[in-house]
Amino acid sequence: MMCDGIKGMVPKDKMCAGARKLRNVYEGTPDAPFFQQEFGFYCLDRWKKEGLPTDKTLDEIFGYDESGCHTLNGLGWCTPEFMPMFEEKVLEDRGEHEVAQDFAGRHVLYFKGRREGFMPEYIDHPVKDMYSWEKNCKWRLNPKSKERYIDFDKQIIEAKEAAKTGKIISQRVVGGFMYLRSLIGPTDLLYKFYDAPDLIHECMEAWLTLADTVISKYQEHITLDELYIGEDICYNHGPLISPDMIQAFLFPYYQQLLTNTKKRQIDKKRHLFFNVDTDGNALPVIPLYQTLGMDVMNPFEVASGCDVVKIGKQYPELIMSGGIDKRVLAAGKEAIDRHLDYILPTMKKRGGYIPTCDHGVPEEVSLENYLYFRKRCLEYAY
Repeated sequence: MMCDGIKGMVPKDKMCAGARKLRNVYEGTPDAPFFQQEFGFYCLDRWKKEGLPTDKTLDEIFGYDESGCHTLNGLGWCTPEFMPMFEEKVLEDRGEHEVAQDFAGRHVLYFKGRREGFMPEYIDHPVKDMYSWEKNCKWRLNPKSKERYIDFDKQIIEAKEAAKTGKIISQRVVGGFMYLRSLIGPTDLLYKFYDAPDLIHECMEAWLTLADTVISKYQEHITLDELYIGEDICYNHGPLISPDMIQAFLFPYYQQLLTNTKKRQIDKKRHLFFNVDTDGNALPVIPLYQTLGMDVMNPFEVASGCDVVKIGKQYPELIMSGGIDKRVLAAGKEAIDRHLDYILPTMKKRGGYIPTCDHGVPEEVSLENYLYFRKRCLEYAY
């Protein structure tokens, strides 16, 4: 067997250090060193004012591990992967504010001339009914569009090189709920499940056709290790739609995509990890997604009732990332110590856990506090 990361798995001793360490996490190895990474950042402007070095990378400053994963994109994450995207343009002047159309066809209320640094207010979405779906969006999800494959050869070369080093080859896909919410809007979507189920299924069939087609083209050349969906289906009290709705409107399409992807694998022995990203209180949906074979979940927001120690004991096979309370990181060193002393020793002994903030590190977290948090995490890095 050719152990090139495509036809066969690269031996552990031939992997790059980041891949070897991350695969130990994915294998749930007890007492394995924590893989060192972060979810994301909303605090870098503050940290620059507080003296964040400019001559070093964040990896160097905070002691993150080298990447153990190579990501394939092209299927969206928080929004559909439209080709072409909508034209971005200002639609209305409202004095200090303006209404603009964004790349996903949403009408958004912004501060005039600003597009970042605050939570935008979405006031309209492109899909209202079957007519607007076909007129505005469906044709933009054509899997045969040549625009989708402009950089295809380059992406395959990069993925093959990553596979040679043992990196986890992860395909990102906008999850069904996030996709529908972007098309229809968070409130109108809830009504459409009742009032227009045919529209929901039509949208999801397009989601499946696009994802399945693009992934099949990648799989002609590489073996995937992970299918990773950006779902965001929960809020602070649980899922935004019922388990019955999840199973009726989302799961048939997920199941088909997972089945098709597994059948096409070049390395037939390779396990395909199914990774689900959802904010909010994910506790009620963990066993639900496990019926599809979910292996990995993140980021376990503490303010929404997610306790990774308790969840880790209840679901010992679940690979977990996140669960570090962003509020605690802002509170100071004593609070950080109490929090980490509760989480890190237990989760290291358990295995299958990556300690990161339970979402992007917010602006309220000082550089001093974050450096202390990273110092504590690095105690478990070896």
